[in-house]
Amino acid sequence: MPTRAEVPRTNQYEETHSWTDDLPVCRQSGVGFSTNQIYREDGCRQEEHQFEDRSFHCQVDDNTFLYGVFDGHEGVQTATFSLQRMAAEILLGQLSGKNSDEEVKEVLRQAFIAVEKGYLDSVDDRLAERTSLQYEIPDGMTSYEAYQKFPHLVDKLNALNCELSSGTTAVVALVYGGRLYVANVGDSRALLCRTDANGVLRVVQLSVDHDLRNEDELLRLSQLGLDVDRFRQGSRLGNQENTRCLGNYLVKGGYKEFDELMSAKAEPVIAEPEIHGGIELDSSCRFLLLMSDGLYKSLEEATRTDQVNKDIAQMAVEQFRMQSTLTGVAQAVVDKIVRIHHDVYMSGATAANGHSVVGGKRDDITLLVRNFNFPLPNALNSPTNAVVRFNPIVMTVSTPSWGGGDDNSTIENSLTDTAVTNTTDEQNNDTSTTESSSDLFPDRPNPLDKNRRIEAYVDFSDFFSNVERARLEGTLPPDIEF
Repeated sequence: MPTRAEVPRTNQYEETHSWTDDLPVCRQSGVGFSTNQIYREDGCRQEEHQFEDRSFHCQVDDNTFLYGVFDGHEGVQTATFSLQRMAAEILLGQLSGKNSDEEVKEVLRQAFIAVEKGYLDSVDDRLAERTSLQYEIPDGMTSYEAYQKFPHLVDKLNALNCELSSGTTAVVALVYGGRLYVANVGDSRALLCRTDANGVLRVVQLSVDHDLRNEDELLRLSQLGLDVDRFRQGSRLGNQENTRCLGNYLVKGGYKEFDELMSAKAEPVIAEPEIHGGIELDSSCRFLLLMSDGLYKSLEEATRTDQVNKDIAQMAVEQFRMQSTLTGVAQAVVDKIVRIHHDVYMSGATAANGHSVVGGKRDDITLLVRNFNFPLPNALNSPTNAVVRFNPIVMTVSTPSWGGGDDNSTIENSLTDTAVTNTTDEQNNDTSTTESSSDLFPDRPNPLDKNRRIEAYVDFSDFFSNVERARLEGTLPPDIEF
């Protein structure tokens, strides 16, 4: 199978204006991103490929919000197609009359299946062309012999194989009727941060990582007749890492062409989503994070943390205190992780085994933040009505005390942050969500003090002197009062 670098890119999938571009953007959310990077000794930035992540965050009405992150691989075509089609399969009347959790979850499931079918139908012409090229190359030839005799056919076939291997992960969050639903395929993640009865911020992973570290997925592959011990020793399933995705015909309809997959009784890589919900969005729900795997894997590589979900949640909490917009929160978290990963690599840090801590590159990164009722103190208009108080010293963020646990062994983790506590009306009659500016900056005058005199912007002393002189001389016009 050709590598990405061996296949020339075409502009066949140049992006045009999509109907999803006209959907109203949800103002309670923001997105941050960073393109992939190959690290160079001279420090110059170099990208390995075009940015392949896609996302949307839209509000249909006061009752319906939809968010999604799509992490494409081997091109952007599947991610772009899935973003546009997924929104259509959920928002164009499919939710009408759906009241129960099971009905809404079925709408999400059917949306993923419809997107998968629609994409594979869209590549029928390339499948036909690929089959025709394969017939033109005589059977029994090795790859080397075929390229020696039919180089133009082999080049065209490699290009088609690269296009047909395009796929994407997907994590989609739907807020409908005050309840949250999350569906995903692949290893993009959804994290819900909520407080418990004691005011401790807990981090709950609502998505499932569909990769070869997932024992449930290995069991599914074993039941198809595949040797899972072989997969445990590696990290790829055919030509990709994930056990579920949208698109990528070569590991689905064409899985028999891979030696390690040809014994499967059915398609080993599927597009069936895992769905969680509905979760009632009460006052305990603070914010939601949707991310491509480039975010948490970069942090894991650089820091060797086994609590990556908690680490990312803490970074988000810190940025909520400092930023004035949700886009600023998302982008600041992305920038911090990018900087950590870059600095660790460029510093030449090594692990205990003597190897480099991180590789010489990192993948695309996307982070989507959806706020429910977590304070954004520096916002002009905070979108929260929650009774949550912050430590007045907001410019100095103390390191929190993290709870124990391993992200790989549990899906829910707690984050103890001494700067975030719940207050009741009995404890504090002030039910505002943040301190006033005079609380945070005691030396600054209160702008709402109606008796405070405002210093003049212009010096009028000459004007008043001339008016007084004219009055004494009797030349002051009668319409000027002094």
